[in-house]
Amino acid sequence: MKTRVIQDDSEPATDAVNRQAPVVGMCETEIAAAPDVVWEVLTAIEHWSSWNPDVKSTSMRGRLAEGSEFRWKAGPGTITSTIRQLRPPRLISWTGKAFGIDAMHVYALEARDGKTFVTTEESYDGLVARLFSGQLRKTLDSALENGLRHLKAEAERVTADPTAQRRS
Repeated sequence: MKTRVIQDDSEPATDAVNRQAPVVGMCETEIAAAPDVVWEVLTAIEHWSSWNPDVKSTSMRGRLAEGSEFRWKAGPGTITSTIRQLRPPRLISWTGKAFGIDAMHVYALEARDGKTFVTTEESYDGLVARLFSGQLRKTLDSALENGLRHLKAEAERVTADPTAQRRS
């Protein structure tokens, strides 16, 4: 898994994080599973806590669609997020607010030789992000790496045993 901090002066695209934000991170990995499997695991938001121990709970209003909201508890607080882009099975992005931080998170999936290459990027903006950018950058890098590690493990588990039930 690779993690790197991204800081440049380019304008953010509609399907990208805010590269002007004081905290920006990126992580990528290859998953031995088809994109449809990875997509299903990633976008079943109500099941995140069953495979990602960093997520304590989730709730979703309605079905997964652009504009839909979900709430999730990770770390010390609850985050309210809104789906911004949904391009199955290639891209999902959402924005979220918690503790005075405006976050933007993007997952991009790419099929490669029967596997899936996943890139995740996130940015934090706002007063809190500007004041604590150094510590938040470390926290974000760790969260992105851990999230991909858990996603990889679950998608590969489902691929290895297609009859297995999703963890709940």
